[in-house]
Amino acid sequence: GGDLDLIDIDGNRVIVGLRGMCIDCPMGNMTINGIENRLKEVTAEEIKVVAE
Repeated sequence: GGDLDLIDIDGNRVIVGLRGMCIDCPMGNMTINGIENRLKEVTAEEIKVVAE
């Protein structure tokens, strides 16, 4: 399987690390976009999630 680690939060930028099978998974971007959309819903902030 895969995993995702929270690496850092810098203002409105959330930095995550894809691990395991998620590193090369074509669904990785969809996972990141889903997290970004959910964070925007619950915070009402313009948040950007990026993978490192």
